[in-house]
Amino acid sequence: MAKKKQKQVEEEINPNAHILGAGIVVEQPITETLETNYMPYAMSVIMSRAIPEIDGFKPSHRKLLYTMYKMGLLNGARIKSANIVGRTMQLNPHGDAAIYDTMVRLSRGYEALLHPYVDSKGNFGKSYSSSMQWAASRYTEAKLEKIAAELFRDIEKDTVDFVPNYDNTMPEPTLLPVTFPSVLVNATTGIAVGMASSICSFNLKEVCETTAELIKNPDHVVADTLIAPDFIGGAQIVYDRDQIEEIYRTGRGGFKVRAVYRYDKDNRCIEITQIPPTTTAEAIIDKVIEKYKSGMLKSYISDIRDETDKSGLKIAIDVKKGVDPDALMQKLYKATPLEDTFSCNFNVLVAGVPRVLGVKELLEEWIAFRMECVKRRVFFDLSKSKEKLHLLEGLQKILLDIDKAIAIVRNTEEESEVVPNLMIGFGIDEVQAEYVAEIKLRHLNREYILKRLKDVEDLKKNIAEMEDILAHKSKIKKIIVNELKEVSKKYGQERRSQLCYAVDIQQEEAVEKEIPDYAVTLFFTKEGYFKKITPQALRTSGEQKLKEGDEIISVTESNNRAELLFFTDKCQVYKSRVDDFDMGKASVLGDYVPAKLGMDEGESTVGMVVTEDYAGYVMFFFENGKAAKVELSAYQTKTNRKKLIKAFCAKYPLADMKYIREDCEIVLHSSAGRLLLLNTGAISPKTTKDTQGVAVFTLKKGHTVVKVRDYVPGEFAKPYRYKTKNLPSTGALPSAEDSGEQMSLL
Repeated sequence: MAKKKQKQVEEEINPNAHILGAGIVVEQPITETLETNYMPYAMSVIMSRAIPEIDGFKPSHRKLLYTMYKMGLLNGARIKSANIVGRTMQLNPHGDAAIYDTMVRLSRGYEALLHPYVDSKGNFGKSYSSSMQWAASRYTEAKLEKIAAELFRDIEKDTVDFVPNYDNTMPEPTLLPVTFPSVLVNATTGIAVGMASSICSFNLKEVCETTAELIKNPDHVVADTLIAPDFIGGAQIVYDRDQIEEIYRTGRGGFKVRAVYRYDKDNRCIEITQIPPTTTAEAIIDKVIEKYKSGMLKSYISDIRDETDKSGLKIAIDVKKGVDPDALMQKLYKATPLEDTFSCNFNVLVAGVPRVLGVKELLEEWIAFRMECVKRRVFFDLSKSKEKLHLLEGLQKILLDIDKAIAIVRNTEEESEVVPNLMIGFGIDEVQAEYVAEIKLRHLNREYILKRLKDVEDLKKNIAEMEDILAHKSKIKKIIVNELKEVSKKYGQERRSQLCYAVDIQQEEAVEKEIPDYAVTLFFTKEGYFKKITPQALRTSGEQKLKEGDEIISVTESNNRAELLFFTDKCQVYKSRVDDFDMGKASVLGDYVPAKLGMDEGESTVGMVVTEDYAGYVMFFFENGKAAKVELSAYQTKTNRKKLIKAFCAKYPLADMKYIREDCEIVLHSSAGRLLLLNTGAISPKTTKDTQGVAVFTLKKGHTVVKVRDYVPGEFAKPYRYKTKNLPSTGALPSAEDSGEQMSLL
């Protein structure tokens, strides 16, 4: 009894005491433990979970999309997500929750990818909100997006390798034969063991164009066509060419992304509509509230709300009276995630090895991968064509004597002897004889066989073409370029993320001095010289000093706080303030604007606009008789950018430009001497700066618009002669009574 009790006590202390060697501590080197226990886990995470491969997908993405493809979800109606998740478990053994999370990220509804692969219906949450959780898989529906067809094109033609799934019941692809560099088109992030991957998304058009250019010219500068990253949520990318080129070269680095906002003057409310992809609306609101409680923002903000709805993201910030919204946003950019850094780490698995690649290297690896896919596809088609040709050549021999073939079959006693007898009778091999033996009785006629033999010449031609393609890499590359152009044309979109230059941001962030407010008169000359003179100095001054051959084209009474827009002959506009220029006087030439504003080499000014409220319109008149009317507000920017590109249409030479506060009448002169009296109200205003405009002056071949000027009431004896009810118009030659007046005006 005592021994039994003692044994019972020992088992309570050590339940495994009956196992031989249990409880004995064995020393084991840490390096051996890591190699046998930790390294397999680390390799599994790196290769099978966190790091994308050259096709742009992690295994979880690939398994899900391939399952949907095999389910026929590329066409037809959506089905329940739970059904898709269940079927995917045949390839992915990690559980339904992980599979559904993967589907959510790939969906259109979640808004995480620039080009989503899953067409979703129902609540799939939002990537920009941590509180908007997606519905369970039994409530939502999904199918594949149209662009997903480019992931599986010709997958059945042995373009990629297949391996058995985890339980060896069905095959799955090791890679997808993507027809475009999806690894760069959609953002991918992953944290492995000892390494991570963070690839930002790029515009599909730019990626396809860059890849095509690299195929044609290996020395192509990537940054010339792949301008900058592009995000589905838009936002502004703080663009620094040197910084972007460094990321493109090394595959590592970071760039800043800023939120986009607009200001509602009536309600004194800043509305944030686009935020960086690295943050959420809740994180921004929490940070603003934190700064408010600390006292940093108490004198600026009265309330902040999340007004996100079905129309999209919106964070509303109510501003106190007298607060400059632009200055407040500069503070918020510094203090909150409204401005954040996207860190790049282009870590990709290439042939099973994780490598950090620059964009050019990454695209070169993709091109090599795609060339192998195309080569395997062509070889597959070639093999099938040769097999078909081989069968038809056997059929061609039968054609010589159909009756003999029928006789051989009829006179053969055993079925197993039919094929050998046909082989002997016509000198064909076993494959050809088997094909002939399987022909239906109704097809044993000359007409059917002749129709089949028409394909022989086409097959021979196609086989020769395919063999030629396989023999020349240049032809394979040409196929890839054509496919890239096709994808770009079919699925390409305009950029969502706009660029703001780092130099401009630095100027904005500089402490703004208090600008004194006083009246000034502004002079601007044809050669690009600018002067500001106070009314007092103007009264006592003499004649304005000008460069030889120069003339004053604009005299404007304004104030020192007004803004200036200088339009140039390279279709750009440079923005400045009156206060940025030193006070001048009549006896000096003034500031040379191209040098003062740092314009491009050889760039010169064509016009100036002075404004305080960006009201009115800018009229552009082109030499071919077209005119464009652009709202001045189109040039107003929240970020106070100093330079805007595509300020007006570059397609036609500019004859003249005019700034008008409201519609008025102007006179157009043609090189043929004809005049057109035009009311600007006849032209509809546009918000697109580089609009081509509408035809207003019909010109004969070889003639152009040479001058545009304001109409002086009463200058024409019969103004109706030069007017028209419909545009475009040919105008009219000056009448005898108007000729003298015209000469003085010219």
